[in-house]
Amino acid sequence: MISLNLFLIVYLCVYLVSSGGNLFIEKINANHLKKSGGKVPEVFRGTIDEEELKKINQYTFDNTNFSLVQTITGEIVFLAIILSGVLPWFAMTLSSFNFVVAGLVFFALPAVVSAVIGLPFSYYHNFVLEEKYGFNTTTFKTWTFDLVKGVLISAILGGILLSALFLMVRYAGNTWWLWTWAIFLGFQLLMTVLYPTVIAPLFNKFTPINDPDLKKDIEELAEKEGLSIKGIYQMDASKRSRHTNAYFSGLGKTKRIVLFDSLIEAHHADEIVAVLAHEIGHLKKNHIKKQMAIMTVASFFIFYLASKMILWETMYQSFGFSMMPVYAGLFLVGVLWQPAGFFLSPMAMSISRRFEREADLYCLGITKSAEPLVRALKKMAKENLSNLMPHPLYVWFNYSHPPLTERIKRLEEYETSRS
Repeated sequence: MISLNLFLIVYLCVYLVSSGGNLFIEKINANHLKKSGGKVPEVFRGTIDEEELKKINQYTFDNTNFSLVQTITGEIVFLAIILSGVLPWFAMTLSSFNFVVAGLVFFALPAVVSAVIGLPFSYYHNFVLEEKYGFNTTTFKTWTFDLVKGVLISAILGGILLSALFLMVRYAGNTWWLWTWAIFLGFQLLMTVLYPTVIAPLFNKFTPINDPDLKKDIEELAEKEGLSIKGIYQMDASKRSRHTNAYFSGLGKTKRIVLFDSLIEAHHADEIVAVLAHEIGHLKKNHIKKQMAIMTVASFFIFYLASKMILWETMYQSFGFSMMPVYAGLFLVGVLWQPAGFFLSPMAMSISRRFEREADLYCLGITKSAEPLVRALKKMAKENLSNLMPHPLYVWFNYSHPPLTERIKRLEEYETSRS
C-alpha cells in the first residue's frame, strides 16, 4: 500500500467526487422515475399502455441497479490497482526490458484485470438482464467470438498506437507531444475510415437494402439529397439483439448509413425513410466533421498538458514510483485525467443533443411532415423499453440524444407552427 500525501489526497477527493457524482445521478434518476413514472406521458398515449409502462420502468430500474454494482466494482478494482503499490513494483520488474515492450506489458496489466473483472458483468447483462426482457438473441458462441475478436483488435490497434507514443516520447525531444498529437489525429481519421468498411464487418453482416419498395423510396430520397445509395446498408443486428436503431459513420467514400434489420422489420417504409432522413441530416450538417474538429482542438491541449505532467516528479512519487519511466508517466497522466470525464460530460452531451435536434429538423424539412418520424420514435421507445421520464440532471450528464418525450413534443410543435 502506497503512502498518502497531499497530492494523492487531493486526487482521491476529486476522484471520489466524480465517482460519487455518477452514482448519485444514477440514483436520483431511479427515484425520479419512481415518483413520476406511474403515468404514461401524453405524447405516448395510444402507443404505450399502463402495463407496458410498468415493464419499461422495471427495465430502467434493473439496468440502474446493474450499472451501480458494475460501477462500484470497477471503482474498487481501479483504486486497488493504483493504491496497492503493485504498479511501482511492476515497473521496477520491467526496468530491464526494452522500453517499448515494458510499456506495452505495463499497460496490459490493468487492461487484463479490467477485462477479467468485466467478463461476468458482460455475461450477466446479455444472458440474464437482456434475456429477461426478450432482447437477447446472441448465443454463447457468438458472444465468446465477439469478445475474442474485440480483445484482439484492441490489443493490435492499442499496441501500435502506444508503441508510436513511447517512441515519440523517447526520441522526438521536447516536441514529442506535437508529433504524438498528429499521430493520434491520423489514427482517429484512419479509424473513422476503417471502422465501417473493415472492423464493423468482422462482427456484423452489412448488405444493401433488399426490400424493393423500401429501396425505391430510399433511392428517391438519396437522389433528392444528392447521395449515392451505395452507402445505405442494413445490418444483421437481430443476430445479437432485438433492439432497434440506425446510425451514420465514415468519411468520404466510406460514408455509410446503417439501418438495423430489426428496425426494418418492425417499421413501415415511411417511418424508415424518416429515420434515414434524420441520419442524412447528420451528414448534411457535417456533424462528424464538427465532432472531429472539437476533438482536434481538445486533444491539442491535452497532449500539451501531458508533456508537462510527464516531467512532474511529485506525480510519480505520490503514486509510489521511485523511478520515472515514460510508460508509467503516460499511464499516470491518464489516471489523473480520468475524473475530468465526469465534469466535461455535460458539455459533450449538450453538443451531441444539439446535433440531434438539428438532424430532426433537417428530417422534417425533407419529409415535409413530422408524423413519420414521430411514429418511428414512439415505436422505437416501445421496442427498446426506453425511459420516458429521465431526470433532467441525468439527461444533462448522460444523454447524447434529447429525451424521446422532448423530441416528439418539439417535432409536433414545429409541425403545428409551420402549418
